Amino acid sequence: MTEHEVLVRWARSSDARPGLLDLLDTVERARYEATARPADKARFLVGCALSRLALGELLVLPPADVPLRRVCPRCGGPHGKVRLAVPERSPYADVDFSVTHSGDVVGVAVCRGAAVGLDVEDDAIALDIDAAARTALGDTELSALYAGPAAGRRTAFLRTWTRKEAVLKALGVGLHVPLRELEMSAPDTAPTVLDWPRQLGRPEASLADLTVGGAHTAAVAVLGGGGLRVDARAEPAIPA
Repeated sequence: MTEHEVLVRWARSSDARPGLLDLLDTVERARYEATARPADKARFLVGCALSRLALGELLVLPPADVPLRRVCPRCGGPHGKVRLAVPERSPYADVDFSVTHSGDVVGVAVCRGAAVGLDVEDDAIALDIDAAARTALGDTELSALYAGPAAGRRTAFLRTWTRKEAVLKALGVGLHVPLRELEMSAPDTAPTVLDWPRQLGRPEASLADLTVGGAHTAAVAVLGGGGLRVDARAEPAIPA
């Protein structure tokens, strides 16, 4: 099976600047202008720009020319999951991407030939680990979590959680499945899906843990066998 290459790029809300507005289309500009909180505006702007820069790199297009669309599956409004708007017979019809953010970090993962999901979590987020673990982790995962030292429990939980979120994003099902039935390998071992909720069947998925600075936990997943290779550059994805 072919190994899937995933391009991952990271930025921060502080990278927002007026010049990035030139990369947005009319729908994105309208949503940007309608967003009230400055922090949300900055995060949205950086997310749009980062997506366009990463996709433009793969498609060899100027970022502003990358065709994107947002359509809500429930109401038809322009606020659904963002997708690449290319014809079915386009050579880029198999390109998928996933956007994530937590705290001041924004990330995007792009993959060709497989559905991809990316998740990042701020390690400093206010979180009741015990309550979250009871909701999100199955019995085997709970045992692995509490078998480790208490001091490392937050990091261990976030490692498992980001893996789950990445898989669910790749599947496009969000959190509308029994989280405890999606069983991941122990947080100190290679990331693997050990068991699936019954309604999802048993798809193949490949995962990788990611490093984002020293204060965020992240993971990426692609559907299908063959494994994955991550292209994550160290330099800023949004140049100054």
